Amino acid sequence: MPAPIIPILGPSLRFPPASEAPRQGLVALGGDLSVERLLAAYRSGIFPWSAAPITWWSPDPRAIFEFDDVHVSRSLRKTLRREVFRTTLNQCFGQVIRACATAPRHGDDTWISPAIIEAYDRLHRAGWAHSLEVWKGDQLAGGIYGVGIGGFFAGESMFHHVSDASKVAVVCLLEYLQSRGYVLFDTQMLTETTRSLGAVEITRIAYLERLKAATDLPVTFGVPPGNSENAS
Repeated sequence: MPAPIIPILGPSLRFPPASEAPRQGLVALGGDLSVERLLAAYRSGIFPWSAAPITWWSPDPRAIFEFDDVHVSRSLRKTLRREVFRTTLNQCFGQVIRACATAPRHGDDTWISPAIIEAYDRLHRAGWAHSLEVWKGDQLAGGIYGVGIGGFFAGESMFHHVSDASKVAVVCLLEYLQSRGYVLFDTQMLTETTRSLGAVEITRIAYLERLKAATDLPVTFGVPPGNSENAS
């Protein structure tokens, strides 16, 4: 069987249908990482995974968090209750994404290259990309960043310098998003950490149906870029 032909993107912001991509999820190559193209990608159920070349993905199945089914272990619940950490929103997006870029990835090169960082910095300044920071005292202990459109949030990456800080970031972000009216949290693919917190897989078709409904909701993140608000 011949290998599938992967479309090469031109100037148009339109993507090939994610539903027609092979199961591993490579939808297209090329294009750019402009704010407009990134937003078009997320609305289509697609995300970038490299910048040289630019590759666009929509795997099947897709991993998500169900807001009402987050697993918080006894030890993590104790950590949250003891208020070992404090959390903020959109206080230092640049530090969070750069810390994610240097986090260990089981020997793999990180996909968060300088070009990706620059693109998501632009997306943050435009009000679409957001961060939650976890602090221990005055030190940044962990964090997570992602993209919000309507009632949809795509969690992109997280990091920790202190044990449990990334799990605290996920739990606190999920709680905050639910309070704002978000209905879909995309974590793309399962990892050991997200699975332990209750992330599950759904089919790409089910994901795309839920994505359309979520992005149509009149929901906002609530904290403008460059501002700060306690998340918990």
